[in-house]
Amino acid sequence: MLIDSHAHLLDERFDEDRGEVIASLSHKGILAVIECATGPADIAAAAQLAAENPAIYAAVGVHPHDARSYTPEVEAQIRELSRQSKVVAIGEIGLDYHYDFSPRPVQQEVLRRQLALARELGLPAVLHNRESTADMLEILREFAPLQGVMHCFSGSLETMKILLDMGLYIGIGGSLTFKNSVKPVEAAKQVPRDRFLIETDSPYLAPVPMRGKRNEPPFTHYVAERLAGLRGQTQEEIQAQAVENTRRLFSKIK
Repeated sequence: MLIDSHAHLLDERFDEDRGEVIASLSHKGILAVIECATGPADIAAAAQLAAENPAIYAAVGVHPHDARSYTPEVEAQIRELSRQSKVVAIGEIGLDYHYDFSPRPVQQEVLRRQLALARELGLPAVLHNRESTADMLEILREFAPLQGVMHCFSGSLETMKILLDMGLYIGIGGSLTFKNSVKPVEAAKQVPRDRFLIETDSPYLAPVPMRGKRNEPPFTHYVAERLAGLRGQTQEEIQAQAVENTRRLFSKIK
């Protein structure tokens, strides 16, 4: 059994069968899924999805793509929703310099505001970093020590060590299974046993052998299988450790 620590089941690619996917989770070895909001349009929906489904929990926050839409009203909404028992984190938040859908200074300011909010509320942060490592580390240092996870980690071992020293967990997903995947493999081999989480980022980044298909929470088992092989452990050991780690970080998860 596994917990998918990062998914987007509200994505339109699940519109036709979202209920069926959620209803089948336990039968496919999934204890829980953390639904990560990306912006004002789905913050309330993520919390509602969690409230309506026992296996779903929510992270609420504004993704860097939508940083320009972050307002005091949105921040108040995040603060209010965070009081719900099924809202376990502030996220998905961070920096993304690949697309620059929001100006970089705006992304940086919004990340700082949401990290401050997470600290105020005593909730972990679900972090996104794409082509922005130097600025990300600079901002994170302002708030260290931290509770949270760097989701879909694909950085260097040096960067991983810095993140671990700050108190963060490392999110491992489908990229671990990709052909010629170097940095994720190195990180997966060396991340401490009590500091990794397993995720899908559904519907994105489907692992081998499901490449090209819509990613779904049960595909975490392929990630666990690959991780077990790299670390010389059984898949059952990896899954049990991942569940323990996820529940430790996201303490509201039963």
